[in-house]
Amino acid sequence: MVRRIIEIDREKCNGCGACAAACHEGAIGMENGKAVLLRDDYCDGLGDCLPTCPTGAITFVEREAAAYDEAAVLAKKAEKLKGSAPITRTGCPGSMARTTNRDDAPAVPASGGPISCLGQWPIQIKLLPVEAPFYQGAKLLIAADCTAFSRVDFHERFMRGRITMIGCPKLDEGDYAEKLTEIIRRNDIREVTVVRMEVPCCGGLQRAAETALQNSGKFIPWQVVTLGRDGNIIE
Repeated sequence: MVRRIIEIDREKCNGCGACAAACHEGAIGMENGKAVLLRDDYCDGLGDCLPTCPTGAITFVEREAAAYDEAAVLAKKAEKLKGSAPITRTGCPGSMARTTNRDDAPAVPASGGPISCLGQWPIQIKLLPVEAPFYQGAKLLIAADCTAFSRVDFHERFMRGRITMIGCPKLDEGDYAEKLTEIIRRNDIREVTVVRMEVPCCGGLQRAAETALQNSGKFIPWQVVTLGRDGNIIE
């Protein structure tokens, strides 16, 4: 079958091993000091490894490849748990997932002026991991890139208390639906809010979220908020 799968450029690879540590499925290994894709059927095509690579050696390609075999991956994980040592993560620290813990911060701090309500990093859908501690019990905000620039109160109104995920279906390659499906399916997500602009291209973001909610097999409260180009909420 032809499907999306990772490709590793050996010339760009510096052998740091960050991608191998980040790959939950164990599809990537190290051979002769370079990262390699060990088995096609271990790669789910979601790309948790991409943001950890400091040299940009990993990209997506569409090619003939074996289908992702979740049963084989789970069996391998179970085998590795028997007496395995913990994995040490390396690579670019700027792309590693982390929580910023700003939910309890006041809307206006003592120093004056509003503060950021961003609760985690990274925020781009393409860069976000499929599994992370900050997803547990989380309310998701799936927002189009442009929305935060249309309202001065965007942080306080939409981001406070939510995990923020941004993207632009017109500019980004591929479809978000598969990755969003796995995020919702694998984690304890409590609520989903989609914020989009009124422009037609933002419909792709809404459709991806709706598809993900349906394919996840979960019943989760969700809503879509549409903003006009002037920032007003369109009922």
